[in-house]
Amino acid sequence: MFADVAARYDLFNHLFSLNIDRLWRRRTVKRLHHVLSKPDALVLDVACGTGDLTGELANGGRARVIGIDFCRPMLELAVDKSDKPLGYVEGDALVLPFAENSFDAVTIAFGLRNLSDVPAGLRELRRVLKPAGTLAVLEFSKPVVPGFSQIFDLYFRRVLTKVGDFFNSRQKAYTYLSDSVQRFPNQQELERLMIECGFARVSYENLTGGIAALHIAEK
Repeated sequence: MFADVAARYDLFNHLFSLNIDRLWRRRTVKRLHHVLSKPDALVLDVACGTGDLTGELANGGRARVIGIDFCRPMLELAVDKSDKPLGYVEGDALVLPFAENSFDAVTIAFGLRNLSDVPAGLRELRRVLKPAGTLAVLEFSKPVVPGFSQIFDLYFRRVLTKVGDFFNSRQKAYTYLSDSVQRFPNQQELERLMIECGFARVSYENLTGGIAALHIAEK
């Protein structure tokens, strides 16, 4: 499915979010400034897709940034659009090809909900983090503004899904997107899950009224 929509992935993401997704990624970079500013730091962007966040992280400091994704067409686009040489690896987020305690920070943006086993994925992210390393999870969440949840749900199901699937009819990718967001834990549930998976100092901030949330934690 991701291979089929790769060519239009960036266009539809920015179009449907009115480019607000760029602001969410920049906020993630800002929260990781304490790591990105170090020239000897190593950062892993998991489920990097076409490399939007990977590039932002690389441009946000002096740290070395690696992106990993299991979809080769997405990675090919990431390499093509990068304005600097970045390391991209084809691999599975549930079985990361890295040793324990390898990274100063790990990020995953709009990818955690796609894992077949979210708790196992969180434990794998924790495994490759160094002690006291930082995890940043940027993901769609549940709107907290009164009445906004209904509007958001209507937009997702009636506008985004129909228009997106019209242009990507083979796999019903945007029907999947809507369904996966509905099934994913809300802010507090994800916070509890991260704690259960061994993370400490877990906190989150709502973005754009809770359409998305940025969870930050430490190993």
